[in-house]
Amino acid sequence: MIGRVATNNQAQVLLAQLMQNESNLNTSQQQVSSGKVSDTYVGMGDKASVLEAARSAAAQADAVQSSTQLAVNQADLQDTQVTSLADLADQLRQALTKAMADNDGSTLMAQAQSIFDQAKQILNSKDANGNYLYGGENNTVPPVNVDSLSDLAALPSVSDAFSNGTIKKSVNIGGGQTVQVGMLASDLGTQLFQSLSDIANFDSGANGPFNSTITTAQSNFLTTQVQAAQTANANLNNQAAANGFVYNHLSDVIDQQKATSTLYKGFVSNLEDVDMGTAITQLNQNQVALQAAVQVTAQLQQVSLLNYLPTSG
Repeated sequence: MIGRVATNNQAQVLLAQLMQNESNLNTSQQQVSSGKVSDTYVGMGDKASVLEAARSAAAQADAVQSSTQLAVNQADLQDTQVTSLADLADQLRQALTKAMADNDGSTLMAQAQSIFDQAKQILNSKDANGNYLYGGENNTVPPVNVDSLSDLAALPSVSDAFSNGTIKKSVNIGGGQTVQVGMLASDLGTQLFQSLSDIANFDSGANGPFNSTITTAQSNFLTTQVQAAQTANANLNNQAAANGFVYNHLSDVIDQQKATSTLYKGFVSNLEDVDMGTAITQLNQNQVALQAAVQVTAQLQQVSLLNYLPTSG
């Protein structure tokens, strides 16, 4: 029997080349279909550890951004509500001033009760999770525990009207830093409630009630309460301004974390994403190379010594 021209070593070389071409084609097909350099860490080679570190950094930035956004939403709500409380304190000042100017206090207590009701509603607001916004760590019970102005006036101390905790909510902004975003009902409402309580107790005392004519004793008292209402208004405006500073700071943090996340995600993309045009070209080249290798292998397997013997004349 006439032996084959191709030796065993040649066959092994051809087989190895054929398998390499097939592997290259499979890699190209995977890259084109997924858009990724590889779907395994082994396929990423020495870039795997860098890739994982970049992914982790991007995920951390996204987590900080998410929690900070919740804090921004809270600060935004607080801005509206603390400003409303400041307006209520100013409404009380105006009501007191008008009563003295008109020499008529007949509607003063009804106005005071309305201001109390609105302030209580604000201070007992809940967040999206159903927790009391101004309760601190004690956020499962209403921070204002009295139902009416008369209940407030009956307390030994205005501080007894508040059931909130003492720890204000903070948010982690990355890098081991936290920003205090929470506010407490007692910090916001004490001065306003004190003025309302004093007015209610005066009305029910020896120099009350406030009627259609203001007495000298009542006028003197109301003068002091105008100043108290102004002080409460100024304090609430200061707290609203401080809350606005926190809002702006946290908004800047979100912008920074977005930029950080985008940077690391771009780095990840540069490492793992393929250039699609290049990948398709490589796929076509690998297909051609594999077809050529298969054809050469098939041809060599058909070659025998007969191909090289001279033909007889």
